[in-house]
Amino acid sequence: MSDEDITLTAGDAEVTVQPGNGGRVGGLRIGGVEVLRQGERFGCFPMVPWCGRIRDGRFLDGAAVRQMPLNAPPHAIHGTARDSAWRTARTSTAEAVITHELADPWPHKGRVTQVVALTEDALTLTMSVETYDSSFPAQIGWHPWFNRNLGGEDVQLDFDPAWQEERGDDHLPTGNRVDPKPGPWDDCFGMPGGVDVTLTWPGQLELKVASRQEWVVVYDEQEAAVCVEPQTGPPNGLNTLPHLVTPLEPLEATTTWTWRRL
Repeated sequence: MSDEDITLTAGDAEVTVQPGNGGRVGGLRIGGVEVLRQGERFGCFPMVPWCGRIRDGRFLDGAAVRQMPLNAPPHAIHGTARDSAWRTARTSTAEAVITHELADPWPHKGRVTQVVALTEDALTLTMSVETYDSSFPAQIGWHPWFNRNLGGEDVQLDFDPAWQEERGDDHLPTGNRVDPKPGPWDDCFGMPGGVDVTLTWPGQLELKVASRQEWVVVYDEQEAAVCVEPQTGPPNGLNTLPHLVTPLEPLEATTTWTWRRL
């Protein structure tokens, strides 16, 4: 099937899926109001096969040291899949399944599948990484850009992490866990009970980002948008907390956004 945009609808919610633009969710409209920042590099893109930055673009893959392109010098950032076209496997009114074949510069063959499922009050994104060949370390995450303002007051963030990953001058976790600090943030937090972050646009909308994963990066240093990014490990996690994808054990993660009008 093609990589043309897909529109999903449920009640007064509408989602645009863009297989041809890195497999991203290009828009989420609730009652006609666009919640995601618009633009080719925005919306909500999948971070795979790694999340955030890899130090110097290098990671240990078994006994081999792999070098990824430095697309955020001096580091590599956010995986390779967001820069490639995905293919549509199947669609219905409220669900789309899209796939991506891992390829250069990633050193291993594998398939990424993302399921985008919409209901009247929730959007669920499920992603898996499979290999039919050699095993490799990987991560899964999502990078949504939520509009800071929907026409009223600016969004408010509410979450209660167990810790914050101390951030070094190189923007990577130092390995130390510290008490959560006030924003602004470009930081990773630990939520062992699962990611649970509430965004509230006062008098308009409440949206909860949830995931069984215990890592979330919050980025709110830009004027137009705030990012709440559930992921399977911290930045530089291919080096510090790798998940091994094997032919018998794929890596899978899910995030669900639920909302209600205020």
